Amino acid sequence: MCPQPARNPSVSHLLALLRRHLGRAVAVTYVAAAVLPGPGLWLRHPHATGIAELSLRTPQLLLALVLFGAGLQVPLRELRLLVRRPAALVAGLGLHILVPLLIVPGVALALRLSPDHDGGSGMIAAMILVVAMPVAAGATVWTAKGDGDQPTAVGLVLASTLVSPLTVPLTLAVLCPLLQGDYAGRLAVAAHSAGNAFALTSVVLPCAAGILCRLVLPRRALGVLLGTAVPAALPGSLLLTYVNASGVLGPFLRHPRPVLLLAALAVAATVCGLSFTLGRVASRVLRLDARAGASVTLACGMNNSSASAVLITTTLPDRPHILLPVLAYGLLQKVAAGRVVRMGQEGEPGVRAASG
Repeated sequence: MCPQPARNPSVSHLLALLRRHLGRAVAVTYVAAAVLPGPGLWLRHPHATGIAELSLRTPQLLLALVLFGAGLQVPLRELRLLVRRPAALVAGLGLHILVPLLIVPGVALALRLSPDHDGGSGMIAAMILVVAMPVAAGATVWTAKGDGDQPTAVGLVLASTLVSPLTVPLTLAVLCPLLQGDYAGRLAVAAHSAGNAFALTSVVLPCAAGILCRLVLPRRALGVLLGTAVPAALPGSLLLTYVNASGVLGPFLRHPRPVLLLAALAVAATVCGLSFTLGRVASRVLRLDARAGASVTLACGMNNSSASAVLITTTLPDRPHILLPVLAYGLLQKVAAGRVVRMGQEGEPGVRAASG
């Protein structure tokens, strides 16, 4: 059995409070980024370390901290259960990869009818970068809150993360032809060069390092690490959200563009809603049990939006406005996940089988 981390009671209480009200905490973070973006803008820029030409990139470091903490908490014993019944894991991973290929082209076609000079390519580029990412680690939190299959949820987060060096550039390359103008070329470059490197160094390696530490560290050392890295991961996630949001919300308030805001919300809500809906429908069609169906539904709708925001800041630093739909998606997927959990707990007819 893994040692339980020793924590200060006040710290534990604060972390529990943040987890219970995570959606509100994210909303407060967005408000802070809009009202006081200065510190976030400073943190977004690389900072020299004085060691050769190495520069400190705060968003990448915060993302690594969050994913390291997620890997450190992977219940490896529970994953053994998936060997005996891998159907939900295989189905969930397949749907996580295929559902964006069904949704994004339809949304892109609809946006081409808009008066936007580039056919909504900025919005579509943002959504492509979101849906290409692995399943968000937060899916396991929402699964635990509801009646989902925790081993399946953990397996989906882990599996989608491990295959992301292949799936991220592949998804970007497949969906790139939907874009027009400069966005097509920029995203193609991201798929060809930054895709593999980003997915491997910023996503897979931190998560794998956390899992490895859980496997090899002595009990006492692991307890110390669990007591420090894990509590730091949640505030680190909120700080990362603040840093990413500062790049767009502050400038947006100084030069408001209501049409852009409405478009970002509409596009993010459409992609997010369709992802959750297709996940729920697919769970029914595949006749997954209630608990596995809930986990697969969450995996289809929840993507690591923080990773996509970091990728945007590194590959499209001169297009901060396309972070707007990414931030909207990050908030909306939490709202949708909460609805899935509530419906499962209420046991509404015809819903429990799909969403647990």
